[in-house]
Amino acid sequence: MTHTTAFTTASLIGVPTDIGAGARGSSMGPEALRVAGIAQAIAQFGLTVKDCGNLQGPPNPWLPAVDGFRHLHEVVQWNQLLHEAMLAELQAGHLPIMLGGDHCLGIGSISAVARHCQAQGKKLRVLWLDAHADFNTATMTPSGNIHGMPVACLCGQGPRELVEIGGFSHERPALHPKALRQIGIRSVDAGEKKLVHDMGIEVFDMRYIDEMGMRSAMELSLALVDKNTHLHVSLDVDFLDPDIAPGVGTTVRGGPNYREAQLCMEMIADTGRLSSLDIVELNPAFDIRNRTAELAVDLVESLFGKSTLMRHT
Repeated sequence: MTHTTAFTTASLIGVPTDIGAGARGSSMGPEALRVAGIAQAIAQFGLTVKDCGNLQGPPNPWLPAVDGFRHLHEVVQWNQLLHEAMLAELQAGHLPIMLGGDHCLGIGSISAVARHCQAQGKKLRVLWLDAHADFNTATMTPSGNIHGMPVACLCGQGPRELVEIGGFSHERPALHPKALRQIGIRSVDAGEKKLVHDMGIEVFDMRYIDEMGMRSAMELSLALVDKNTHLHVSLDVDFLDPDIAPGVGTTVRGGPNYREAQLCMEMIADTGRLSSLDIVELNPAFDIRNRTAELAVDLVESLFGKSTLMRHT
């Protein structure tokens, strides 16, 4: 099978931590994805798969929030490690795939991609596939769990230590809201909703997908993606309906079904522009016989160009 990206090497970076989450277990996500055959799935498209192994960061102290953040110091350490690992693979001309871990790791991953795009003079487009907007702040968060804050931090709305990873700042954050598309959203806190709206982020929530279809959501999300665009996909497994993906700590009913999720991936593959990927929030402690990891790998195959199409494109 031929692959649909411009890359010859894909690099797997395991980040075994649940440091930003409200439930333990996503630290086991990288191994579950490997057991489900992620390396073999990508290799069948003719790519060389380089498994960089797992990053080694601080353990999870499982403490209550301080000043609105849980485990801020450790979250910073993990994201700094990931930032450097992602950047190294991007600079080597590889397509990095972050195997999470919880979604607070999007900060380290996407800040590295943003830094690389700046250096290369490329446009960045981030597709955030998630049940949640992840735009909480210290004053709004009910829990202090930083996996509910990565988008806010990347857009410059967060603590200095996280906003500045990769040399960014509150004035010049890693991510411009216009570079972001959120898809599958169906659980947003009231304060968060206002912030997302005020920032002008394009959101294709489940109501939109129900009314207009996944095809329309993806066409709009991928509009103006061209040869000079670095397309980054941040896939939170809770994006999927829990009926098909039970292995997450924060299930929200009413997500995309199997065919909708496949169409989403296939349309991304059709652009030929996928350049980096996060797979996060897979929690084997809540899974049934590694079913969710296997589904994630199935979707990754579609991202790399496995198609059910019978017609010639």
